[in-house]
Amino acid sequence: MFMLSKKSTENREQIQFLCLDDLVPKDHILREVDRSMDFSFIYDLVEDLYSEEKGRPSLDPIMLLKIPMIQTIFGIKSMRQTIKDIEVNLAYRWFLGLSITDAVPHFSTFGKNYTRRFKPTEENGYSDLFHEIFSKILEESLNLGLISKEIVFVDSTHIKANANRNKIHKEAARKAALFYEEELWKEIQEDRVSQGKKPFDSDDDSPGGSGNAKKEVEVTRSKSDPESGLFHKGPHKEVFAYMSQTACDANGWILEYSVHPGNDHDSRTFVDLYNKLPKDEIEMLVGDAGYKAPAIARLLNQDHIIPVLPYKRPMTKDGFFRKHEYKYDQFNDRYICPNNKFLLLSTTNREGYREYKSNGKVCAECPHLSRCTESKTHVKVILRHIWEAYLEWSEKIRLSPGIKDIYNLRKQTIERLFGTAKENHNLRYTRMMGKAKMEMKVGLTFACMNLLKLTKMKRKMGLLEPIYG
Repeated sequence: MFMLSKKSTENREQIQFLCLDDLVPKDHILREVDRSMDFSFIYDLVEDLYSEEKGRPSLDPIMLLKIPMIQTIFGIKSMRQTIKDIEVNLAYRWFLGLSITDAVPHFSTFGKNYTRRFKPTEENGYSDLFHEIFSKILEESLNLGLISKEIVFVDSTHIKANANRNKIHKEAARKAALFYEEELWKEIQEDRVSQGKKPFDSDDDSPGGSGNAKKEVEVTRSKSDPESGLFHKGPHKEVFAYMSQTACDANGWILEYSVHPGNDHDSRTFVDLYNKLPKDEIEMLVGDAGYKAPAIARLLNQDHIIPVLPYKRPMTKDGFFRKHEYKYDQFNDRYICPNNKFLLLSTTNREGYREYKSNGKVCAECPHLSRCTESKTHVKVILRHIWEAYLEWSEKIRLSPGIKDIYNLRKQTIERLFGTAKENHNLRYTRMMGKAKMEMKVGLTFACMNLLKLTKMKRKMGLLEPIYG
C-alpha cells in the first residue's frame, strides 16, 4: 500500500543558484560529441565570409552550425521545431553555449545563412562548407586508424523531394554526356575500320562525335523544384526525388557522397562519386547490379581495382535461349548457337555493340528456331559490346571463392547506413529545394553519422577527456 501524496507547484517560482553544467546528465550524448570533436576549425572555414570592420555583430558560426547538427542527430523534422526544442532543452543549450536565459536564434536565420552565406558560389570561390566539415571528421577518424579503404562499398539511395507530383510541366532536354563517350566513340570508329567498313560521320547523333547533336528527349519537371528528378518508385508510383551516391568502408564509415536528380541511373552518376575516392588505396569495389556496366568494369580494370558485382538476370523472354547458351569463340570472333551453327560478325553499331548474325536460310530448318528468334527472316542477332570482355572478367571474379561473402557485407555496411540515415536522421525526405541545398543536407547528415561513430569509438578506446575535473 502507498499513501496518496500531492506535489506542490510552489517550487516553480523558487529562486536557486544553479550551474547549467550540473543540470545536463553526465552521460548525455552531446557531452561526448562535444569532447570528441574540437569544432574550432569552423572559424577558419568561414573566416572569409565575415567582415572585421563592417556590419552588425554576427551569431557565433559554431553555434549556427551546431543547431542543424542537433536537428540531424536527433531526427527533428523541421528547423522551426528544432528551435522550439532548444528553448526548453537544457542539454541543447549547453551544447550551443547558451545560458538558461539567452535568446535562441529565430528559425529563419538558417534559411538566410544557407542561401546567402554558406551556399557555394563562383563569385566567392567558397567550397561546400558542409563537405569541409564532413572531411574534417573523416580525417580525424583516419588519423586514429579506424578506417580501412581496401574494400569500398558503393550504392545510391533516393530522397523524396519537396515537390508536388501534380505541379509539373513537360520540356525538351538534351541527354547528358556519358563519362566514357569519347573513348567509346574512338574505339567504335577503329573497330569499323578494322572490319573494312566506313567510319560514322562525326556530326551524326552518335556517342562522342565532334559536332555531335544530342537527341532531345521530353522530360517531366517539377514546377516547385525543377532540379529534382521523377523517380519510378515501383511499377505504379512516381515521385520527385534526389539521389545520393555514397561510398563506405567495411567498418561502416562514410567515405564520400554525391547528389543527383532522382531519375539519373547509377551507371551514369557513378563516376562523380568514383573520382572523389582514393583509387590508389582501394583493392576491391563492391556494388549492386546497377553498376554492372561495361564502362564501369573497364574503368575499374584500368585502375587495377577488383569489381565485386552480382549476377544480373538476362532480360530474355521466357522460353527463349539465354545469351550465355550461345558460346563465344574468341579465337575466330564468332558465336556458336545451341545447334552448333555459327553467328558471324556483321558490323559495329553507333552504341558500341558488335552485331553477330546467323544464316537465315540455315536457321529456317533448325528445330530450335522457336526458342531462338521471332525474326521473319529467321536471322538471329547477338549484340556484344566492344568492352564486353571487361564484364566477363568481372563475372569470373564473381565466381571466385570468398567473393560472395564479401558482397553479402553490403547488408551490414552501405544498406545499414541508408536505413539509419532515413529512420534516425530524416533522410527519407527533404523540406529543402534545389540541388545545392540537398548537397548541404546530405553532407551534414553523413558528417553527423560519422561523428556519432567517432564518438563511440573514442569512448571504447578510452580517448575521451574525463567528464569530472
